Amino acid sequence: MNIKQFLSVSALALGTTAFAAGSHGDEAKPRHGGVVTVVKDVSYELVASKQSMSLHVSDHGKVPDLNGATAKLTLLSGTSKQEVDLHPNGSALAATGTFAADAGTKAVAQVTLKGKPVQSVRFTLK
Repeated sequence: MNIKQFLSVSALALGTTAFAAGSHGDEAKPRHGGVVTVVKDVSYELVASKQSMSLHVSDHGKVPDLNGATAKLTLLSGTSKQEVDLHPNGSALAATGTFAADAGTKAVAQVTLKGKPVQSVRFTLK
C-alpha cells in the first residue's frame, strides 16, 4: 500500500467515525428542562424541583419500558444527604415530596431497568 492509498483510507475512516459519533448529539440536550447525563448510549435527564423529582430515560430517542423499573436517587448538598425512591409515572421515574434541589446539589441515581443491570448515573443540578 503506498502512502497515497494509506492517506485516502485513513481520511475515509476518520470521516465515518466523526459522522457516527455526531449522531448522538441530540441525546445530550435536555428535553424536559433538566440536567442530562449519557451513560452507555442511554440518556438520563433529571428534572428536579423542591416538590418533585423525575428521571426521564431515553435510549436513542426512544423511551424504554419503565414497568418494573426503579431508581434510588441520592441528593448531596453541603453536609446533608437525602435519599429518594423513584417509581414509574408515565414516561419517567418520579417522586413527590420536599427535596434539597438547590443549584450545585450533586445527585447520584442507581437506576434499574427491566432486564438490565443497575446503572449509576451522576448529575449536578443547575
